[in-house]
Amino acid sequence: MRVALCQITSSTDPSANLDLLRAGVERAAGARVVVFPEAAMCRFGVPLGPVAEPLDGPWATAVRDIADEHGVVVVAGMFTPSPDGRVTNTLLATGGGLHVGYDKIHLFDAFGFTESRTVAPGGKPVAVEVDGVTFGLATCYDVRFPELFRALADQGASAVLLGASWGAGPGKREQWELLVRARALDCTSWVLACGQADPREDHDGAPTGIGYSTVASPLGAVEHQLGAEPGVLFADVDVAAVERARRALPVLANRRM
Repeated sequence: MRVALCQITSSTDPSANLDLLRAGVERAAGARVVVFPEAAMCRFGVPLGPVAEPLDGPWATAVRDIADEHGVVVVAGMFTPSPDGRVTNTLLATGGGLHVGYDKIHLFDAFGFTESRTVAPGGKPVAVEVDGVTFGLATCYDVRFPELFRALADQGASAVLLGASWGAGPGKREQWELLVRARALDCTSWVLACGQADPREDHDGAPTGIGYSTVASPLGAVEHQLGAEPGVLFADVDVAAVERARRALPVLANRRM
């Protein structure tokens, strides 16, 4: 199955960011699934409460309409209201009758940033099926936690779609690449990691992206990668490659809890 990763630079305007999504889907012609980064609705570094909307709100509905118009499934990061007054960092998967959200479990309370101050954590892994292929969903800081990726494999995922808005800093690009590859090895699945492009400016230390969207094979090889600038990357998810990897490297079967 062909998947496109659309590396964009989100602004603080959800309406303008919808235009970015629409343009990205048009550029991704031929893909069945089109993935956008975390915070595609609105970048970090501004109050998120005023832009948060439920999954049946106008922003997510507009994304669903874009997906349906082009016959694809769109995966994109947004923010939804939380009952405790914070927001949830939600990865929306929508199109063709599918309309679900994964709420980010692991919040980025690291490197001087405290996501949990304004964002409430999710509580469960989410996987979706598209044309018989199961995709796990994950967001940014989740990539540092192998247990989530193994749980998604246990739910039948052959690939994990990871949206990110990776924080910049010394060694952070190297960590990003290492972690994407390591998680692919941990769960012997494809990992398709779509990040925000590098905005080339600092937004008060908020994690607003470094680029380098990466596709890692089930044996941890980098199959495709973008640079720091906006762009579109295409990858074919080969389920048979997952089956071969799990026969050769049965780490899931060999686990001892």
